[in-house]
Amino acid sequence: MELRDEETVSGEILPVVVIGNGPSGICLSYLLSGYTPYLSPGASHPNPLLHSKLAEQPGRSLLEQDLEYLCEGLQGRSSNPVAVLFDSLLLPDGDFGADHTSPLEWRYEPERAVPHLVLGKGPPGGAWHAMEGSMLTISLANWMELPGLKLKDWMKDKRRNVRNDRATPAEVASYYQHYVSQMALEHNFAAGTTVTSVTRWPADPHDSHGYWRVTGLQCREGEDLGDDSPAEQVPFSLLARNVVLATGTHDIPARLGVEGESLPYVCHSFWELEGAISRGELDESSDPVLVVGAGLTAADAVLAAHHLNTPVYHAFRRAVADPGLIFNQLPKVLYPEYHKVHQMMMQQQHQSASPLDSSSSPASFSSSSSSSSPYAGYLSFPRHRVISFRPDRKCVLQSDSGQRSVVQVSKALVLIGAHPNLSFLPEQGRPLGVRPGEAVSCRRNPVDVDPFSNRVLAADGPGMYAMGPLVGENFVRFLKGGALAIASDIAKGHGRGDDDDDDGGVTGCSDVWAEGRVAARTLAETARS
Repeated sequence: MELRDEETVSGEILPVVVIGNGPSGICLSYLLSGYTPYLSPGASHPNPLLHSKLAEQPGRSLLEQDLEYLCEGLQGRSSNPVAVLFDSLLLPDGDFGADHTSPLEWRYEPERAVPHLVLGKGPPGGAWHAMEGSMLTISLANWMELPGLKLKDWMKDKRRNVRNDRATPAEVASYYQHYVSQMALEHNFAAGTTVTSVTRWPADPHDSHGYWRVTGLQCREGEDLGDDSPAEQVPFSLLARNVVLATGTHDIPARLGVEGESLPYVCHSFWELEGAISRGELDESSDPVLVVGAGLTAADAVLAAHHLNTPVYHAFRRAVADPGLIFNQLPKVLYPEYHKVHQMMMQQQHQSASPLDSSSSPASFSSSSSSSSPYAGYLSFPRHRVISFRPDRKCVLQSDSGQRSVVQVSKALVLIGAHPNLSFLPEQGRPLGVRPGEAVSCRRNPVDVDPFSNRVLAADGPGMYAMGPLVGENFVRFLKGGALAIASDIAKGHGRGDDDDDDGGVTGCSDVWAEGRVAARTLAETARS
C-alpha cells in the first residue's frame, strides 16, 4: 500500500497502526482482520484445569474471555503469562515433543475486524529476510508457524525432502510473506516505510483520550527496496487511536564499548563472517577467528568457521555449566549441532596460569588441547571478557580472576545481541523500559507492559502497546501471545480507553470498526490517485 500525508488529506483517525511487519505484526494483523479463535466443539486439552476453564464458555471466543483467569496455574518457558496460554492452546504439550491437535478452531468473522496498518521497512517477515543462509532455525518448524497455515505442510510443497523438523531462515521468511498473501492481509501492509516519529497529541473537545501521530518516509511504490541506490522517499503522517510497537530488536548490534572495537577486522554481524567466507578470506591456514558471545548466533559463527577448518577462539562471560547459558536449556536430541558447540566449550577450555599472574601472555591451542581431539582448532575462554582490540590484530582477554591472555586473530566477531531502533520515540524509548533510563533490550531491559494486555505502562497516554522481542519474547512460538493480548484488549474496547463500558466492549469495538472503515477507504482511494 502506498501512503501519503493522510493526516492532511483525510483527517481520519485509524483504529490501529502497527510499527514492524515481522511475525509479531503479521500475527496481530491476522487477529485484527476478523480471524477469531474458539474452543472447537468436542475438543479437549491435555491440561484438565485449562480445559475445564475453556469449557465454561464454549461459545465465547478467546478474545472475549478473561485471559488472566485462563492463565492462572499455567507454567511454561516464557515469563509472559498470555504467551504461555496461547502457546499451550496452539501447541499442547509442545515442550514434551507431543503432537496433540490444537483445541482451537479459527472462524473468519469480518464483523469483528478492526482496520489497521502494519508498517515495515521491507516485505512482510521483517528481519527474517536479512537472515539469508543455510543455517537451521533454533525452533522446530511448527514453533515458527502462525495460526491457520502449518509451516511444515507449506515446506513440503517447497522441497521434496523434509529431512528434519526445522527450517532455514530463508524458508521462514518466504513462509511469512506467503502467509500475508494466503490470508488476504496485503491491504493492511505498507512496505518500504521508515517511521521517524510517534508522538501523543492532545485530546480535542469531543475526545478525552487523544490519539497518536505517526510520521515517517516511504519509498515510492514499485521501487526496488533491495537496491543500493537511494530510492525516492515520500513523507507520510497518520493519526491512530492505538499504536503497537513490534519492531523487534535486530536493528542495532550490541557493542562491547572497548578500545579498538571500530577497527576494520572487528565485526558485529554473523553475515559479515559469511561474506568473508564467500570471498575466500578464511581457510585452514588463516589466523584464528575470535568469536565473542555465548548465544546461538555466536554458536552459528563457531560452526561456520569450524566447518572451514579455520581455527576459532571463543570468549564468553558465563561459566560453561551456568544454567542460564542457552545450550544448557536445549534438548540434545533436537539440537545436535548446538550440543556439539557446547561439548567444544566444555572440552577445549583455555587453561589459565596462576590467578596471581596478571601479566599478558599469548594463548595457543597446543597448551590447552590435543591435535588428536575431534575439536582441534577450537579453544574456549569461559568467564572472560575483551579488554581491547589492537591494530596489529591482537586481542587482549581477561578472566574473572584477572588473568590476561593475548590472542592473534584474523577477524573478531562480537555477537552479543542487538538493540531495537526506537529513534522515533522520545529519548530512544528509554523511559518505557523496566529500568527507565537504560537502553531497551530484549534480555536486560524489555519494555514494561501489563502482562495481560501488553499495554505500555509508561506511555504518554492510552493506546500504546508493545510485543515480541521488545517485551522479552525472542521466539516466534511465544510472541504470538502478545498478539492475542493486544487483540483481546482492543476487542473489549480498552484500546479506545473505554475501560468502563458496561457492555464488555461490544459497542466500543463496533465504533472502532465503523470509524476505521472510513479511514481505510480513504487510504485506498488516495493510494490510487
